[in-house]
Amino acid sequence: MELVYRSTRNAQETATASMAILKGLANEGGLFVPDTIPAFDKSLEELSKMDYREVAYQVMKLMLTDFTEEELRHCINSAYDSKFDTKEIAPLVHKAGAYYLELFHGATIAFKDMALSILPYLLTTSAKKNHVKNEIVILTATSGDTGKAALAGFADVPGTKIIVFYPKHGVSPIQEKQMVTQKGDNTCVIGITGNFDDAQTGVKKMFSDKELNEYLASKGYQFSSANSINIGRLVPQMVYYVYAYTRLVANGEIKAGDKINVVVPTGNFGNILAAFYAKQMGLPINKFICASNENKVLYDFFRTGTYDRKREFILTTSPSMDILISSNLERLIYRIAGNDAEKNKALMQALNGKGAYTITDDMKKQLADFYGNYASEAETAATIKRVYESDQYIMDTHTAVAASVYDKYVKETGDTTPTVIASTASPYKFTRSVMNAIDSAYDKQSDFELVDELNKLSGVKVPQAIEDIRQAEVRHDIVCDKEDMLAEVKKFLNI
Repeated sequence: MELVYRSTRNAQETATASMAILKGLANEGGLFVPDTIPAFDKSLEELSKMDYREVAYQVMKLMLTDFTEEELRHCINSAYDSKFDTKEIAPLVHKAGAYYLELFHGATIAFKDMALSILPYLLTTSAKKNHVKNEIVILTATSGDTGKAALAGFADVPGTKIIVFYPKHGVSPIQEKQMVTQKGDNTCVIGITGNFDDAQTGVKKMFSDKELNEYLASKGYQFSSANSINIGRLVPQMVYYVYAYTRLVANGEIKAGDKINVVVPTGNFGNILAAFYAKQMGLPINKFICASNENKVLYDFFRTGTYDRKREFILTTSPSMDILISSNLERLIYRIAGNDAEKNKALMQALNGKGAYTITDDMKKQLADFYGNYASEAETAATIKRVYESDQYIMDTHTAVAASVYDKYVKETGDTTPTVIASTASPYKFTRSVMNAIDSAYDKQSDFELVDELNKLSGVKVPQAIEDIRQAEVRHDIVCDKEDMLAEVKKFLNI
C-alpha cells in the first residue's frame, strides 16, 4: 500500500514519498509527514541477522513506498560503501556505562553523513520518477555539519546545484574550513552575519515565496532542501536506531523485545524524531532522552509545555545545537495535536509572530516518553575529561552534552535500562574544545597541531576528512547580511 505524505499545515496538501523528497518543504512552510507509520514486516530477531544495508532496505521500503526495490537498493548500495571507514557503517561501542552509537564514520565525520550520503541518490531518482526537467537547486542552512555533508553529497551531481548558508561566527574552525574548501562547480557556500536561526529563517522564506518559485521555474530551476525538514533526510536516520538495537540483540546484550533508552544531543529535533518514528514502527524504546546545551529551549519546552524562542542566543562549544527554532519539533506537535493541521498551523503562527506557543495539557500528556535536560559548558567539558580518564574514550562536545544529560537522568530516575547514546560527530571536528576540556594547556597550540595531539591521546587515526583540509585552498569566501541571502542566490544562479 502506498504511503501518503501530508503537510503539517494544510490537510489537503499530499504527496508521494518521491514528491515529498523533491519538494523538501510543503507549501505555507509546512513539513511533510506520513499519514501512518507502518510496522516492521520482519521480526527484530530476523533484523538482527542483517548488515547495515539490509536493515536500511527493510526500514526504508516501508516509508518510501513509491520506490521500486531496484531503485531503493541502488540508492542504499551507492550511499553506504567505502565512503565509510568501517564495514559496520555505524559501530556500537560500550563505554562508561552506555552504548555509544558512532555515527561519524562517513566522509565528513558527522552523523549528517548517514542521511546525506543517500539523499542525492533519493533526490535524483525522485526527479526521474516525476519527470522533472528543471535543474534542482539544493538550498540549505547549516549550524555546522549539514552544510559540509550536503556539499560532499551533491558536489558535481548532474542536474543539481547546492547553496549552503552558515553563521559566519557560529561554527568551529574545522567545520568552516571543511565547507569553504569544498570543490565542485555546482557548489556555493555563503557565511551570513547572523546566527543559524537567521540562516534557517531566510532559507524557509525563499522556499515559501510563490513568486520567487515561479520565477525560478521560468529560468529552469526549482528549490529542494537537504535540511532535516526533508523526509529524505529523516527516513534514513530511522535506520541507525533500528540497526543499533539489532546489534545489541545480535551481541547478546539484550533479548529481542527488551526495551532500551535512547539519548540524543538535540538542536533541530530531526535526529531524535527519527528515533520516535522508529518506535512507531515497532522498535522497543522506553525513553527518548533529549539533551540540550545552554540554548535549552527544548528542555524548557518539555518541562513547561511552552516553547519560547525569545531568549539570548548563546554560542557554545557544541555549535551544531546552537538553535532556538527546532524545525522538526513541528512534526511531533502535529502528531500530538491529533494530526490536526489547523491546530498545528495556529501554534506555528504564534511562534512566528509572538515568539512562543503553549501546548494543551492533553498534548503534554502524550510526551510522557520524552525526558529533557541540558548540560552547561562546564558540565560538557567535565564529561569529556572524566570519560577520557576513566575509559580512554574521547568524545566530541555534542556527544558529551548527551552523556552529561544521561548522567543526570540516571541520578534522577535510577533507571538502568540499557541505553544507546547517539554519538553525532568525531572529536576531530571540535579539536580545540575537546583538547581544552582534557587540559587547558592545549589552547596555546594551532588547530592542526591539536589534531596531531588528539591522534596521540586517542590512538584513533586522523580521519581523511581532516587530512584533506590541512592544505586545501579556500574556494568560497562570500559573506553577506541575512537580508541579502536572496540576492546571493540569484547571483550564483546567474538570474
